[in-house]
Parts: sequence; structure tokens; C-alpha cells
Amino acid sequence: MQVDAVLALLCVWYLSGATGKMTQVRGHKLEYYKQSRSRREARMDEGGGHKTGGPIHKRSPDMTKSPMTKSEQLLRIDDHDFTMRPAFGGPPIPVGVDVQVESLDTISEVDMDFTMTLYLRHYWKDERLSFPSTNNQSMTFDSRLAKKIWVPDMFFVHSKRSFIHDTTTDNVMLRVYPDGNVLYSLRVTVTAMCNMDLSRFPLDTQTCSLEIESYAYTDDDLMLYWKKGNESLNTDDRISLSQFLIQKFHTTTKLAFYSSTGWYNRLYIHFTLRRHIFFFLLQTYFPATLMVMLSWVSFWIDRRAVPARVPLGITTVLTMSTIITGVNASMPRVSYIKAVDIYLWVSFVFVFLSVIEYAAVNYLSTVQERKERKLRERLPCTCGIGNPDEIMIDPRITGYGSMDPKTTGHYGMPENGGRQERMLAQVALSDPQLTGQVKARSYVNIWIDTHAIDKYSRVLFPGAYILFNIIYWSIYS
Repeated sequence: MQVDAVLALLCVWYLSGATGKMTQVRGHKLEYYKQSRSRREARMDEGGGHKTGGPIHKRSPDMTKSPMTKSEQLLRIDDHDFTMRPAFGGPPIPVGVDVQVESLDTISEVDMDFTMTLYLRHYWKDERLSFPSTNNQSMTFDSRLAKKIWVPDMFFVHSKRSFIHDTTTDNVMLRVYPDGNVLYSLRVTVTAMCNMDLSRFPLDTQTCSLEIESYAYTDDDLMLYWKKGNESLNTDDRISLSQFLIQKFHTTTKLAFYSSTGWYNRLYIHFTLRRHIFFFLLQTYFPATLMVMLSWVSFWIDRRAVPARVPLGITTVLTMSTIITGVNASMPRVSYIKAVDIYLWVSFVFVFLSVIEYAAVNYLSTVQERKERKLRERLPCTCGIGNPDEIMIDPRITGYGSMDPKTTGHYGMPENGGRQERMLAQVALSDPQLTGQVKARSYVNIWIDTHAIDKYSRVLFPGAYILFNIIYWSIYS
């Protein structure tokens, strides 16, 4: 046990001595490093701070592209008051505008408006935004910087709804040039009012306008103009509408006056639309024409076939009423007559008159039968006329020179359903109380043909309707 204790003390003494030596070596190295660094710095001070070797020339970076320079500092945003327009107190600042129409979305006759998506670009010069640049390159920013500087306060006159697209970020671009010229571009969708004249609908041509104006600055402060005249308006060749053909786009400039604020420059985008007629021919004109032609079928149906002619007339009248209601349901409630109203209501009148025509035929047939019944009752017998010698037919009126007495008893009811004529027969009526002497002689109208109205209607109705179509399409086409 004593031997082990002695060995342990020897090990502890040996380790403590080695650690001390290592500490002294490290101390000497650190002191040497400090002295060497002091001597090197002293030599650099004596030599004027120049390093040995050839000089290295570095390229001076463009300040516009330096990642260490903030755009606000380069444009000196904080050094100016951008709530005021450029050159405040001086002449009006010119602001050029050009437009790229991306799409013409909808045209609504009911709401009297249209929806358009466009790129609206503004051009002006603000010397407060000029900056130094060695290569004359511009800087492009998004909407965050546009909120810190002055931009024109444009709005759409007579607009109902409008918004700037924000997918995936605000569709706003601001480009600043070294000389202070600024390009400000927006992607906007606007729904604006369009006063339409529907008196020729659906054979009409409409002209709508999108109006752009400064809200706060009159023409004394801001001069708004189209940058390149009519060439300032560009359209996409793929723009198309289902109901309209876009004929042309053009631009104009006018002054608008407000009694409380003054005169303002206003820019106009005019576009002319011509409606496609084929859809309305299939949905409105052809069905109406077919209903009118269907009503003419009753003129060829026997006048005694009441169950056939009456439902046919009622069906065509109700169908025309349905067509008129369907067309007016999709149209605004205007106080004037449209071209389609004229066609539909005239067609409705033709259908209605065909029903009235059968009512007239039926009534006259009933009157005829009553007259024939009374005439038979006044004759001495039903097998024929009592005294054939007393019957006189005027050939100048009837066109008949003779008449067989044996067949006279069947007047008013032709055997073969052939053509019947109206004859004025002079019939001698004998009084049985007298002694066989003829005391009175009278004229009786005998209707041998009650189909004359139908016969005339077969020609008059189609002829009148064809004449109406010729006049209608010559006026509105």
C-alpha cells in the first residue's frame, strides 16, 4: 500500500511539471506574434502605407446597378415633395397616353354597358427623379415606388366598376430614365356606360366610348394628349365577340367643362360594333315567319271542320305571344319601338287575322243557312220550285243562261263540292190563299258559294306578308 501511494505522488508531480512547460512555450509564441505584428505596422507607417508590388486598378461600378445603393437614395425621394406636380407654378405638365386593348369582354344591352381590359400607359418628365448614370440605362420598379412619387390621377369617366389586376402581384410598372422621363403602366379592367340606340335592333350598329380624364388637375396644370395620335391605340387581332363584329377603333381629344372646377382635357377611345344577325334570324325571325305561314293552312281546311281550324288558329296565336315575350325578356324596357318589335307584332297581326277570317266565314255560313231554310219554308214543296215558269235568272248577274228546274231544289249544297257562285234569283212566291194567281214577286239572295273569303285569303294573306317583308328588309338592312 505504501508503494502504491508513492507511485501516485510521482505521477502527479510529473504531470504538473509538463503542463507548466507547455504554458511557458505558448506564452513565448504569443509574445513573439505580437512583436512581429507591431514591427510590420511600423514599417507600413514609415513607407507611407503603400504595399509592395504593382498597383491594381478596379472598375468603378455603375451607381444604378450597385447593390449597396438604395433606389430611394439614388432618386433622392426624401429630398423632394412629391405631393406637388412637376414644375409646380409653371406651365402645365404634358402627359402622353397610349392604350393597348387586351380584350373586349362583354356588351350588355340590358345594363347599357361594356367591359374592357387594357394596358394604360402614361409618359411625362419629372426632373426631380433624374439620376446620374454612365450607360444611360433606365430603372424599373413596381407599385411600391409608385406610391412614393407623383403620378397622374387618371380616372374613367362614366365608369361603373374598374380595378387594377393584382395576380400574382399588382400589375403596375414604373420605369425611370436618367433624364427624368417616366413611363407608368397599368393593367386595368373597366366597366363603363354605353348609351345604345336600339331602334334598329337587331339590325343595329353601336358606337361606344371609353373616356379618360384627370380628376384633380385642370388644363392649367396638366395637358393630357394622345402620345402618337391614332397610333396610340393598339388592339389585339384576336379580339372577337359572339354577337358583334368590331369594325374600327379610333381616338379623339376634347375639353370637358365643370361649372365648379373648370376645364379638363379628356381623351376618348371610340369603337364601332355591328351586330351579327344570323343568331336572331334563327331564334326570332324564322320561327315567326313559320307561324304566320302555318296560320294560312286553315284557308285550305273545310269551313265545317271547326275542331281543326279553331285549335290551329289559337296555337299559332299563343306561339307568337311566346316568341314576343321571350325577345322582350332579354331587352331593356325602352320607351320606343324596336325593329324586331315591328316584325313580330305585324306577324302577330297576320296570325290573329287568320283567326278572325275563319270567324267571318263561320258567321256568314250560318247566315246563309238561315236564309236557305227560310226560303225552303216559303216554297210550296221541297222537291223543287213550285212553278218553273215563274223562275227568272238574270244572266247578266250570274253568268248562267239557263237552269234545270229539277236540280234547283239543291241550291246551297253542291253535290260535288265544286266551285259555287253567288246568284241573285228572282223567285215568284204564290199565295195559297189566292186562286193560283201570283200576287207578289221578290228577289232572294242565294249564296251558292260560302268559300269565297277563304279563296281570296289564300292570295291576299301571302301577298300582303311578302310585301311587308320586302319593305321591312329594304329599310333596315
